[in-house]
Amino acid sequence: MIRLNLSNRPEWLDLLPGLRVLVAPLTTALMVSARADPAIDGLSETSSQEDLALAMAKAVARRAVLEWEGVGDEAGNLMPVSPAGIDALLEIWPVFETFQAQYVARGLMLDAEKNASAPSPTGPSAGVTATARPAQAPAPTAPQD
Repeated sequence: MIRLNLSNRPEWLDLLPGLRVLVAPLTTALMVSARADPAIDGLSETSSQEDLALAMAKAVARRAVLEWEGVGDEAGNLMPVSPAGIDALLEIWPVFETFQAQYVARGLMLDAEKNASAPSPTGPSAGVTATARPAQAPAPTAPQD
């Protein structure tokens, strides 16, 4: 069952003690826009999954983060939200992990909830997983007369 949140209001996410971000709702439009981000298009075909995950998280965050609290520059002065600041924030491993778990993964979990099963590829046995153990060589038998 899909549980719909019909609210389109931004919400605060606590990423670390003293650090929180106000994010827009995670919508299809936001995700589609993030997938078309130039930073993702700029990745080479040999880029790792980790590089793609980081680039995608940054693209999503640049579109979703509206405000933040607890982010300062090197001198400790509060900083306004900016694309460069969002990218730098997500370079901090615990922040990246928490953003992924609290924001991006919710969209992925909703995607997983919407289908009980995925359609099988075409063909009589495409997508089938073997359930029987492989046959072993037959036991030797006595010679027949």
